[in-house]
Amino acid sequence: MTIKLPALKLRITPPAESAVRDGHPWIFSNSITKQNRDGVSGEYAVVYDRNNEFLCIGLYDPFSPLRVRVLHAGKPITLDGAWWRARFERALRLRTDLATPQTTGFRYCNGESDGWPGFVLDRYDTTLVIKLYSTAWFSHLNRLLELIVDRLAPESIVLRLSRNIQQTAEEAGLADGQVSFGPPIQKPVTFFENGLLFHADVIRGQKTGFFLDQRENRKKVQGLAEHRDVLNVFSFAGGFSLYAAAGGARSATDLDISRHALEQAKQNFGLNQSDSNVARCEHYVIQADAFEWLENPSPASYDLIVLDPPSMAKKEIERTEAIRAYGHLVKQALLRLRKQGILVAASCSAHVSAEEFFEAIQAAIRRSRRTFEVLKTTRHPQDHPAAFREASYLKCLYARISD
Repeated sequence: MTIKLPALKLRITPPAESAVRDGHPWIFSNSITKQNRDGVSGEYAVVYDRNNEFLCIGLYDPFSPLRVRVLHAGKPITLDGAWWRARFERALRLRTDLATPQTTGFRYCNGESDGWPGFVLDRYDTTLVIKLYSTAWFSHLNRLLELIVDRLAPESIVLRLSRNIQQTAEEAGLADGQVSFGPPIQKPVTFFENGLLFHADVIRGQKTGFFLDQRENRKKVQGLAEHRDVLNVFSFAGGFSLYAAAGGARSATDLDISRHALEQAKQNFGLNQSDSNVARCEHYVIQADAFEWLENPSPASYDLIVLDPPSMAKKEIERTEAIRAYGHLVKQALLRLRKQGILVAASCSAHVSAEEFFEAIQAAIRRSRRTFEVLKTTRHPQDHPAAFREASYLKCLYARISD
């Protein structure tokens, strides 16, 4: 006999109420003031305001201090199959013009900013990758797989899990990197990005297998690279370098501490040898700690340097040190940058605002006493929208250094 539990009802603090009304998608455990019973992971939690009026409904996660991920706020609604399909279609419509024969890798759903809190869906050609950041999605996974297969007809769907939920996932019979739909995947998936071919390790690679969020910045580097010697610092799989090569760079050097990443970069260059510019470009790799390598004196110099480090501030307390580190990276990179060279500096640290980052980069250039011009600044691409402050992580500055 199945016992039907009463609906899970919550009350939250006045500041948390205000945040939800302003569109924030998270309710933390320390904001909950009243709860009618213990919640089960993945069930719907209905939140009422101080006047006992409906405030929002979201997914409950008892294993996380981020206790409720808001799905809908405003007037009461029923989250039935039709609602889920409509929510999915809304995200897909925002990417309609991205899917072309020249670009078969992009993001379909970007978590909270697309109304799918803690849920990411990426495409790599005919393979889709789901990335979950909350145990609350486990009980909804089969329904989601049916929805995705019915609408997008992929060949395979891979499940990726954030590190903090992998142990709980094992208890639910789920594993990071499992193929949840379709045949087994034995090798990296190949996809197109702006006409260039890349490999994505969708089973074990970082994130969902590739850093799709830098697609537009890579394209901009392609347009700046002609006849230049390019250094790609924190290169990962060589995305910026390959685009630079396609744009007519004389040489492209990938610098990364990971041997595996550099091997991926070589493979990606190998995939594109039919492009005459790529075939003509000299490609070098350097396996080293980027900070240490930049510190060492060297006669090597470049016309375009890309600085795209991993997140330097994963917590708010690390923000000040991260800003200092960005400035130091720029200082050292400028020692390798030739006159009329271009510096491309990017950050994926959400705790460092775009304004703070852009000022840190420009301040470091000013301290070098070199004349510069900011060519452009960029933020999130179309398929990685950022609808609230904590989701706004990506920023990039392009500067021409005159002397």
